Amino acid sequence: MCGGSRLHFRPSGGGAYLKAPCCTSGLRGDCSGSKMMERERLVLPPRDPLDLPLRAVELGCSGRWELLNIPGAPESTLPHSLLPCAPDLQQEAEQLFLSSPAWLPLHGLEHSARKWQRKMDPWSLLAVLGAPVPSDLQAQRHPTTGHILGYKEVLLENTDLSATTSLSLRRPPGPISQSLWGNPTQYPFWPGGMDEPTITDLSTREEAEEEIDFETALLTVPPGFKKGVDFASKDYPAPAPGLLSLSRLLEPLDLGGGDEDEREAMGQPGGPREDTVTASPCREAPLARASSLEDLVLKEASTVASSPEPPKTLSQEQWAIPVDVTTPVGDFYRLIPQPAFQWPFEPDVFQKQAILHLERHNSVFVAAHTSAGKTVVAEYAIALAQKHMTRTIYTSPIKALSNQKFRDFRNTFGDVGLLTGDVQLHAEASCLIMTTEILRSMLYSGSDVIRDLEWVIFDEVHYINDAERGVVWEEVLIMLPEHVSVILLSATVPNALEFADWIGRLKRRQIYVISTVARPVPLEHYLFTGNSPKTQDELFLLLDSQGAFHTKGYYAAVDAKKERMSKHAQTFGAKQPTHQGGPAQDRGVYLSLLASLRRRAQLPVVVFTFSRGRCDEQAAGLTSLDLTTSSEKSEIHLFLQRCLARLRGSDRQLPQVLHMSELLHRGLGVHHSGILPILKEIVEMLFSRGLVKVLFATETFAMGVNMPARTVVFDSMRKHDGSTFRDLLPGEYVQMAGRAGRRGLDPTGTVILLCKGRVPEMVDLHRMMTGKPSQLQSQFRLTYTMILNLLRVDALRVEDMMKRSFSEFPSRKDSKAHEQALAELTKKLEALEEPDLTGQLVDLPEYYMWGEELTETRSLIQRRVIESVNGLKSLSAGRVVVVKNQEHHNALGVILQVSSNSAGRSFTTLVLCDKPMSEDPRDRGLASPGVPYPDDLVGFKLFLPEGPCDHTVAKLQPTDMAAITTKVLRVNGEKILEDFSKRQQLKFKQDPPVAAVTTAVQELLRLSQAHPAGPPTLDPVNDLQLKDMSVVECGLRARKLEELIREAQCVHSPRFPAQDPAEGEKAANPVLPVALHST
Repeated sequence: MCGGSRLHFRPSGGGAYLKAPCCTSGLRGDCSGSKMMERERLVLPPRDPLDLPLRAVELGCSGRWELLNIPGAPESTLPHSLLPCAPDLQQEAEQLFLSSPAWLPLHGLEHSARKWQRKMDPWSLLAVLGAPVPSDLQAQRHPTTGHILGYKEVLLENTDLSATTSLSLRRPPGPISQSLWGNPTQYPFWPGGMDEPTITDLSTREEAEEEIDFETALLTVPPGFKKGVDFASKDYPAPAPGLLSLSRLLEPLDLGGGDEDEREAMGQPGGPREDTVTASPCREAPLARASSLEDLVLKEASTVASSPEPPKTLSQEQWAIPVDVTTPVGDFYRLIPQPAFQWPFEPDVFQKQAILHLERHNSVFVAAHTSAGKTVVAEYAIALAQKHMTRTIYTSPIKALSNQKFRDFRNTFGDVGLLTGDVQLHAEASCLIMTTEILRSMLYSGSDVIRDLEWVIFDEVHYINDAERGVVWEEVLIMLPEHVSVILLSATVPNALEFADWIGRLKRRQIYVISTVARPVPLEHYLFTGNSPKTQDELFLLLDSQGAFHTKGYYAAVDAKKERMSKHAQTFGAKQPTHQGGPAQDRGVYLSLLASLRRRAQLPVVVFTFSRGRCDEQAAGLTSLDLTTSSEKSEIHLFLQRCLARLRGSDRQLPQVLHMSELLHRGLGVHHSGILPILKEIVEMLFSRGLVKVLFATETFAMGVNMPARTVVFDSMRKHDGSTFRDLLPGEYVQMAGRAGRRGLDPTGTVILLCKGRVPEMVDLHRMMTGKPSQLQSQFRLTYTMILNLLRVDALRVEDMMKRSFSEFPSRKDSKAHEQALAELTKKLEALEEPDLTGQLVDLPEYYMWGEELTETRSLIQRRVIESVNGLKSLSAGRVVVVKNQEHHNALGVILQVSSNSAGRSFTTLVLCDKPMSEDPRDRGLASPGVPYPDDLVGFKLFLPEGPCDHTVAKLQPTDMAAITTKVLRVNGEKILEDFSKRQQLKFKQDPPVAAVTTAVQELLRLSQAHPAGPPTLDPVNDLQLKDMSVVECGLRARKLEELIREAQCVHSPRFPAQDPAEGEKAANPVLPVALHST
């Protein structure tokens, strides 16, 4: 073989190749010989492939071969059988570790384990933490130059404070890991507005609680009461024969701390009463810290009554200060030359007023309509905190609002964090957005974030009316420390001043109330009755942008609905359609409505539906509706691809994701709590960009989410509130309708109410659209979380939280006036003498008890009558009743009208009365029952006017009617009410009443004169068919009491009239028996 031809083998892979003969310049002469040798070799017979000393190996499935210097048949690296699904780990472990123990690191300790010899140090067991430094060095500087002149040692206070022993802000911070959420074992910071007790007060209280002598130191006065019950037996002188001792009868009710205790203390067990009055100033003064609610408003009556000085007029403290938003702020930029934040638009007047108070570090309450711009105030507070290098907490009632505010504030300020039950983002930011429950947990756990807190912004504070979660707002407001200022943002509420006054008294700082009723984009309210392309223009104006209610539009909607129903009757029979709605009908209604709105360029639309299932059904039914252009579809598709890329491959194929993607491509969206969080966020962002044209949402979408639309549609005006179906409240309607109208884009907003079935009543529509919003009401209640958090802190008690709640605010506000009234009444009571129960007055206490029991029994029977069906049927127009309340005493009246509301039934009644001597209605005074003789107690001694007879129209409750008579008059209620309302005007005050009024008054007067003891009344058992056993027993007991009252002897005594308080004052003999005092 020629030396220029070589066969090269690769050691691994690549196969073999034969290199072409190469000739160098020195071997050219040998080339011819080599060629001859090749020709001779080629002539040789071919060898069998198996005889070659080579083996071909196929490498995998890539098509490459390799030659090995081993004879044999061609082979492949691929297995000749199926691949195993997974290696048998059990066999591998047995082979490596059990069959070959050498693999275990047990046999090579030098490579698998290390050992460090521990150094013994017994003295370390005696090491203790060092005591806190009791003093510090304070530099003394020159007052003019500021140079340091020297140092002085000063003592430090409260050096032993910690987060588990103190509520003070001067305690050292906790670990960094607990700085955000705090720790359940830590104490909260001391709430603002409460007097912080000293160490001496706490130790004194603990000693008083520990040192209890159960033999001699048992208390007889319950906590919160001024007096208790003395169970010791007393010796009274035996009464004369035939007389009854009132003192022995009332012995179980003898109050401790009274005359007997004072006489024993002075060593005069039988002394007269005059000597004991001087001992009342010697009583111990009540503790400064109250232990119950009564102690807040009650003081020792005798102490106040013994003071000869007249009560002084108390100065009224004004904590809620209303701000005039009608006056423009001309010097705004002069007062704030360098504002902390600037907007591309000019702020409104109410926004400037709020910003001025924020610069002065005042707390504000901003009440304005939805989309009026309340967020501007929150933005300035956040910017002001960043300028001051402090922190701000923005609380919201729902997570959707928290997420939306986080996106907005993050784009505006950057340094913004989010804390919810699911997400924790940028917890170290200067502005934290969270739900109110998170803030409550931080307050109870003593989070160190509260130290740097300057503002707490409560958005949608009217959510305090929520029955379940409203208590959280009150807890947070009570627990906030003193250095934190609050910003309250709310929709318009009628009692904003009262709520702000509560917070001001709670925190002992003034709250500036900024309220405006101006809406930046006026609204127009319509009724829609169409359900097909032919009726898509049936849109009737009901309330215009000026607030005028159009009855013409309402009757036009009613006529259009009636016309369609009459056509339905002609086609399908006289039976009216009872089906109020379904998928097919909803589809027709929405297709016709959206076609009309699209033609008028009134998109986008938010459709509020009070059911998650209905939201999905209505959106899924509009399969033929496509509201987006090709460019919008492309933008939506790209946005969806970027957002859904965060999901896993299998999650992208979820039915809800696919269905929502298909809806969004056509410009439709669904937003409720059943949607995945990422899908809700996608819908919100696309809607804010204007790519979602129709959004079906529930009520939570309107809770503070700043995403207005051109039009708002109400699927219905009724909702289920968790217990029953009811109409929308005015506040709820205004909250959702306020999403209509985009500021700066739309001149007016459009609100449409769908009338799928019958048109709602005009009264209900007028109340819902123009009624006053609901007042802020306290939903405070004791919860286990609150009780457990307060019980672990000695200085805070549950009573402290209860006393400072919004529900207790009215009583605390008027506590001084209650004290003065109590002092005056106590003084009058002490001036009265004990009744003389000798002679015929011996059964006076029993007479009183019989009268009280008879009154209670009749009240019980009357309540059962009112609750029964037959009783309500009897109280119809024309029924004569006996009226007994504060203004009328046993006066006859005739029912003119019966009305029902959420509180129950009320009865508009024409009632007889005396003609007033003055035009001022306050001069009428209250009805005087007079001396309670048996005829007055047993029967109904009717009222007869002493002078000219007059009448009035009053709205009575069922409890104002003492009896229902058997008489029924024929009266024209509407005409009487119209005439009486007309004569209440100053212009027609002197006009005589019409004939219908005169006839009814004369008939009532005739009945009163004919039956002075009362006309016959309806018997509950025989006439009204009340067969309840309790009613029957009460009727029998009432008859028995009537007999006992008629047989009483005290009424025959000439001294009986003097026992009545009113008669006693007339006779200048202030004798008030204990028994008749409450009568």
